[in-house]
Amino acid sequence: MEWEIVIGLETHTQLSTQSKIFSDSSTRYGAEPNTQANEVDMALPGSLPVLNKGAVERAIQFGLAVGAHVAPLSVFARKNYFYPDLPKNYQISQFEIPVVQGGSISFFVDGVEKTVNLTRAHLEEDAGKSLHEDFTGPHGESSTGIDLNRAGTPLLEIVSEPEMRSAAEAVAYARALHSLVVWLGICDGNMQEGSFRCDANVSVRPKGQKEFGTRSEVKNVNSFRFLERAILFEARRQIELIEDGGTVVQETRLYDADRDETRSMRSKEDSHDYRYFPDPDLPPLVIAPEWIEKVRAAMPELPRHKRERFQEKLGLTAYDAAQLTMDRATSDYFEQAAAALPPGQAKLAANWVLGEVSAALNREELDISRCPVKPVALASLIERIIDGTISNKIAREVFTAMWAGEQNGSADAIIEARGLKQISDSGAIGAMIDDVIAAHPATVDEYRAGKQKAFNSLVGQVMKAAKGKANPQQVNDLLKQKLG
Repeated sequence: MEWEIVIGLETHTQLSTQSKIFSDSSTRYGAEPNTQANEVDMALPGSLPVLNKGAVERAIQFGLAVGAHVAPLSVFARKNYFYPDLPKNYQISQFEIPVVQGGSISFFVDGVEKTVNLTRAHLEEDAGKSLHEDFTGPHGESSTGIDLNRAGTPLLEIVSEPEMRSAAEAVAYARALHSLVVWLGICDGNMQEGSFRCDANVSVRPKGQKEFGTRSEVKNVNSFRFLERAILFEARRQIELIEDGGTVVQETRLYDADRDETRSMRSKEDSHDYRYFPDPDLPPLVIAPEWIEKVRAAMPELPRHKRERFQEKLGLTAYDAAQLTMDRATSDYFEQAAAALPPGQAKLAANWVLGEVSAALNREELDISRCPVKPVALASLIERIIDGTISNKIAREVFTAMWAGEQNGSADAIIEARGLKQISDSGAIGAMIDDVIAAHPATVDEYRAGKQKAFNSLVGQVMKAAKGKANPQQVNDLLKQKLG
């Protein structure tokens, strides 16, 4: 039987506020346990929550960015469950009326654009953290510790429709979402610190069946690589279970990266199990149109608008525009380089940013903000290609030297110091071609007999004689003339 995977993602995005969603405790990461939790976070009797305006504004930003409806009135609810790291025994969240409703995320998978619709995005507080490993109690006994530093950290939980049909699609969606929230500045995107965590709802069904299968939720996956592997394993587990005569049960599972497998954590609750009801300590959240417009006016240019501008004004392909707007730093780098070039050369700048620059950054594991070749310096190198001073091949050699800091990273100084100027004198190139033709009569005969590879071989011999410095286009044109 042929099977289809059905995937929906719930993404917990920690918002970049300095204080928590319902208290003034700091959200700084890495502090000593329980040093950033006050009476509200610890649920001491008589303490009352006060909503953080900055968290609401970040939710509004996200809603505008994905084309969603920002609710003029939304309600906070109590989600009741009982874990040691949840001191109130309920989580303040949103249920029936979330702040962000609908919207969509677009992304590319294997060069093809896909759009996934969003169900909602709602504000809520994070729980604390249970410390199980290498933790001992006051008498040296094996224990579990509770750290409430994270309790009350503002989250925007972003829920997609179950419209993804492969692990690759899910990862591309998660990357696009991650890129957007970082672009907006509403989340730092640090997955190692838990700022961006995905829950994957995975089910399988026979190809062509409309009804969804029973889903399992793989909880708190904190890397794109692990997300892909977790989905692949879980889908394979469900298919094998069904084909062996078993039944998939609705449950929450954890992904074990060391074993590359998911394992059962607990049965999966339905919404009625949480006994949601409106929080009596928090009034409805009212968002006036004027507030929305004020937030909109302060937002950066959105990736989708920048993509459109790159295509319409700079002549880039949809794919190149999408790649250049995956993150704001890369987009800014490209724009600065393109602006320093003559009009009509943006495509060349895009090729270099997505090619040599990206490859070098990946090798060094650097963010583009730490790129040693600055945008204007890259543009000066590209100009030497445009004006014929150097070839593309030589330009890559110059770029490597610029990266290493040679001649203070100046393309012109490196070209001069290394003697890399391209030979464009037709007389000098013609003389080298005559020598090559005379030295390789058999190859010349093969070309005249119709073998294109022979021509390429002769070009290679001329370039070798010129030590790579001859203008390739002139070599091609003159060689064709001389061969008749």
